Amino acid sequence: MTTPLQVLVTGATGRTGAIVVQKLQQRPGEFIVQGYARSEAKVRELFGTTDGFYLGDVCNPDGLKAALEGCDALVILTSAIPQMKAPPLPGQRPEFIYPEGGTPEQVDYQGQVNQIDAARAAGVKHIVLVGSMGGTHEQHPLNRMANGNILIWKRRAEADLIKSGIDYTIIRAGGLQDQPGGQRELLVGKDDEWLTHPPDGIPTAIPRSDVAEVVVQALRAPSARNKAFDLISKPADTPGAVVTEDFHALFEQTTPGL
Repeated sequence: MTTPLQVLVTGATGRTGAIVVQKLQQRPGEFIVQGYARSEAKVRELFGTTDGFYLGDVCNPDGLKAALEGCDALVILTSAIPQMKAPPLPGQRPEFIYPEGGTPEQVDYQGQVNQIDAARAAGVKHIVLVGSMGGTHEQHPLNRMANGNILIWKRRAEADLIKSGIDYTIIRAGGLQDQPGGQRELLVGKDDEWLTHPPDGIPTAIPRSDVAEVVVQALRAPSARNKAFDLISKPADTPGAVVTEDFHALFEQTTPGL
């Protein structure tokens, strides 16, 4: 009998992170899942208990050591979150800021480096990092938001992960949708090519649940190791689309390196 893989999911109360935790919990014979989050109240709200969760901030690396002890794999789903300064006046665009201690440089770069370093020290064998498309486009709207360069900082952390020597899977998701998963054909690409040339003109978007499923399958499939890729989906009503079920074949289309 195969020993279940022990996995820590950071950002476990985020909208995608919570789905990843739930999907891993549904495979108890394969995974022992632990979550890492900042808010005890949010953990209780989403999961009804704090059992199996560690509380901490990835910007403070001390708490990561205990959470990663004995783990085989780490799933990184942490991200800085901008806040609206104030409701905009009629005809004006909203302005955003990042909270003190929560900038992209602090969370998406240093916070991820803290996790990578702690994982290496703990002997973790595989890191699945969920990022976003757009890291090669300095003028991408998300980079311009609050002048945070969030996608650029994410990509810098991805480069550090590749250099770490730990097996990696880097998933750069398109625009995240709160729609049902398991109903679409998934597409993998590289280097933000779809931001300027979307395949067949389809939206560069994907349901969160499908991203979460790719995370789970990446933990299971050797063909996902040491790969980095962009990930989107065809719309659910696309004629001729085939719902993705063979994830090994999907990962076989991906390549190593940034």
